[in-house]
Amino acid sequence: MNKKELKVNPFIIMGISTIFIVSCIILSIPLYVGFLLGILFTSAILYKSGYSVGLLCKTICKAAFEVRHLCLVILLIGATTSIWLSSGVVPTIMYYGFSYMEGINFLVAAFLIMVIVSLFMGTAVGSISTVGISLNGIGIGLGIPVEIMVGVIVSGAFIADKISPLSGLVNLIMTTLNKSYKELVKGLLITLIPTIIITAIVYYFIGLNYTSGDYSQLNLYKNAISEGYNMNLLLLILPLIVLTLSILGVNSIVTIGTGVVIGIVLSIIFQGTSFLSIIKAILFGYQGNTSSVVLNSMLVSGGMLSMIEVILVVIGGVSLVKLFEVGNILIPLMNKLMKGVKTKVSLILRTGFISSLMTTITCDQTVGIILPAEVLKEKYKEFNLDNIVLARTISDTGVIIAPLMAWNVNSFLLEPIVGVSANQYGPYASLLYICPLMTIIVTYILYRKKDNVKYLS
Repeated sequence: MNKKELKVNPFIIMGISTIFIVSCIILSIPLYVGFLLGILFTSAILYKSGYSVGLLCKTICKAAFEVRHLCLVILLIGATTSIWLSSGVVPTIMYYGFSYMEGINFLVAAFLIMVIVSLFMGTAVGSISTVGISLNGIGIGLGIPVEIMVGVIVSGAFIADKISPLSGLVNLIMTTLNKSYKELVKGLLITLIPTIIITAIVYYFIGLNYTSGDYSQLNLYKNAISEGYNMNLLLLILPLIVLTLSILGVNSIVTIGTGVVIGIVLSIIFQGTSFLSIIKAILFGYQGNTSSVVLNSMLVSGGMLSMIEVILVVIGGVSLVKLFEVGNILIPLMNKLMKGVKTKVSLILRTGFISSLMTTITCDQTVGIILPAEVLKEKYKEFNLDNIVLARTISDTGVIIAPLMAWNVNSFLLEPIVGVSANQYGPYASLLYICPLMTIIVTYILYRKKDNVKYLS
């Protein structure tokens, strides 16, 4: 299809669409309203520029169709959170966690646990909605503020999007840049290893404030759990099966769906819950019913119903991006941002900025991967840089920063699971800041001297 000349500057279209989205956050209006306004505004401009109504409608419908599997996964995640609670899996993990985590630096432990779990599960949100909510409950029980606890969990979980062989984003990077997983890992570890070490050190010092408290409250929680739930180590078969299926590479819908079915069976067998009550919990959410009011506030989920708004945001975000692509709105911005690049350092840093900007504007990591990867890979050849450097830069910037933005699909999806917004947990998600910073440091160390030698000669 031939691109038509836009009647309005592409930067103005993107700017106004972004204002709609940000305004909804500031005014506490449902976020999907902002995307809808952006879609209507962009569609109107494209129509005035000569694009047919049929093409615009087809683009939006195609976008909604493309994310059908993601929408199903989102609904299943809402069901998973409820079923892990109602079956007693999360309360059981919390009970034993209260017993064995006393006196240790729990923030460091939780971070490293989430790193390992997400690496094998291949999905950040899936890791948080299962093991993450258990660790969050333990942390709150230990007196750690929920926003700190969630920040730690998010830091560990989003390692999946960077390096897990099961991650859709990792595979997207490999496919786009035609690189093997072995090549990708070798390149990513240069910044990832120091990032994980520094993040663990940060959490160690923060965690020192929560290792010597009064643990008498934990006994009250443990008693409330034992009174409210029938605990059994056999309940841990659920997380074991989910993790095993993830490691074996079974697709996320089958893995999460299997977990939901097994959770229903466990709820009936171990908790004596009726099938009707389980279905209600899956659809409308679950509320703990123990003797502790504080504990009950931890054992809460919104069910599938709480994910409807998330799905509307996902469809709205993808539709808006597809309209941007049809109208050739993003490429001019890319070309403008790449002007004046003369050194390897400036190329890499500009790449990180562009990838982050695309993720920010489009509310989705996919565009932050595909657009800079496709447009810049020839530029990297000109500068005699391997595309692994391009892959690492995108992974360390546009991919990893996504959960920090309240309007991003990832952070919006996390809020009904963890109960706090990106604005609350963001300051404590240390890895998401350290990773881009590490890219800058490594870039200067590896290429600044070479750039100087080139231009002095």
